[in-house]
Amino acid sequence: MKDKLRRFAEFKTFPNCFDFPFELRGKWNAQVFKNQNPIVLELGCGKGEYTVELSGAFPNKNFIGIDLKSNRMWKGSALAQELGRTNVGFVRMIVQKLPEIFGIGEVDEIWITFPDPFPKDRHEKHRLTFRNFLELYREVLKPNGVLHFKTDDDALFDYTIDTFQKMNVPILQLEYNVYDSEKVDKYVKEIRTHYEKLFHAKGRNIKYVSFLLPPDLDLRLKSE
Repeated sequence: MKDKLRRFAEFKTFPNCFDFPFELRGKWNAQVFKNQNPIVLELGCGKGEYTVELSGAFPNKNFIGIDLKSNRMWKGSALAQELGRTNVGFVRMIVQKLPEIFGIGEVDEIWITFPDPFPKDRHEKHRLTFRNFLELYREVLKPNGVLHFKTDDDALFDYTIDTFQKMNVPILQLEYNVYDSEKVDKYVKEIRTHYEKLFHAKGRNIKYVSFLLPPDLDLRLKSE
């Protein structure tokens, strides 16, 4: 518990960490990264290892890991500082606040990596690929911004694909086993979160889909 409290306290002092920074809406490149490079978010980033690894693979992009638990992100923040990565930031916030912390069209890409699957039907609204979340993503993404989704959970992946198809969301790439695919970019295969390594060791297939969110896309289901 003492270590956890220490990390909570240190997170607030780290230069690459931000706690519900509403004042930075629309100003991330100007005030934080000091450049005009594309901004990429990772939602539910946990310890931040995926965010940090992406920042090394794409030095001309700015990466922001987002999670509610700052003691988890402490590790990624500390690692980014140790590596001298200036294109990395971490934000403590809830995903529902995205449009209050990022301006319209301020974000170029969003990654969702191994989120809680919320398997019970009554918890559908909490899934990060639920259509209400897509509305939030589209608000902060540039026109035709890209959303990446990676999971080991078969039910959540099938639910996501079914939801996208019902809304005619354009799918860019769909893979049911990234490690056996020759079409997947190497960073999708080679960058692995802590949980991804655990799931893969248990024999679970790692699935990936990327898609566009056009500004004129009707996110209502076809049956409505």
